Amino acid sequence: MNTTEHTSQSPGLVKAWISAFRPRTLPLALSCIGMGGFMAASKGFFDATVVALCILTTLFLQVLSNLANDYGDTKHGADSEHREGPMRAVQAGHIQAEHMKKGMLLFSMLSLTSGLLLLWIAFGSEGLLLFLIFLALGLASIWAAINYTAGDKPYGYAGLGDIFVFIFFGLVGVLGTYYLQARELQPVIILPALICGFFSTAVLNVNNIRDIKSDMLAGKRSIPVRLGPERARIYHILLLLGGVLSAFAYVLLNYESPWQFLFILVLPLVVINGVNVWQKQNSKELDPYLKQMAITTLFFVLLFGIGQVL
Repeated sequence: MNTTEHTSQSPGLVKAWISAFRPRTLPLALSCIGMGGFMAASKGFFDATVVALCILTTLFLQVLSNLANDYGDTKHGADSEHREGPMRAVQAGHIQAEHMKKGMLLFSMLSLTSGLLLLWIAFGSEGLLLFLIFLALGLASIWAAINYTAGDKPYGYAGLGDIFVFIFFGLVGVLGTYYLQARELQPVIILPALICGFFSTAVLNVNNIRDIKSDMLAGKRSIPVRLGPERARIYHILLLLGGVLSAFAYVLLNYESPWQFLFILVLPLVVINGVNVWQKQNSKELDPYLKQMAITTLFFVLLFGIGQVL
């Protein structure tokens, strides 16, 4: 029996868990919270403690989603010898399935604990209704993180992953973070939320185009499986355009300074992603552009947000 499966001090096991956390996806968690923080700061409502707890909670949720995806795709057959992307921890036998389930439980509890602390700091004992509304959103986020691929009827296998990513990494992440600081919502803030929603969905789309063959064999009806490779790439370009146009629309509707167009400096990275996803047909060649799109999203949010605050 391989001792790395049982010894927590083993460097091999530690490395396997870190890999299962999928660090390259974590910029998306930072992006949506960062956008909400920047928007609140631009309106004079910034609260560092609330933003820090939002980041912590969202990071826990992202890791939970990644662990559940590792477990669920192996369970349902999407992670098999036919998969073109990196081999996952449960699939490779680096982490046993029952240990992965315990990891999922741990990060569920961490997400819930961090989320409850966040809501207490934001609302205290005086905003019970708001506390309960946001608690329901938090529980829905935990459910969504687990049931994307790990549930008995995973919604990711029905092609609904894009909708949930758009909602939780766009609308809920940005608008929720903004509201927890400002205690109000201005309709125009939906445009920055759309930026994160479109770009986060684009990250998922790169992943799903890469895995289209293994997903088809496993019966996972992702958007690229449903659309086919060519139309999935057109869909990708539309997602990128949606994010960029939302940024321009927000600035034009709230124009005060040329600094608000600072995000234009990141547009070459968006173009590079779109061109390479369009041109590269080999799944292994596509894999680096998943990480590149996640980092591009974070850079875009940073420059967009700074431009609104200056």
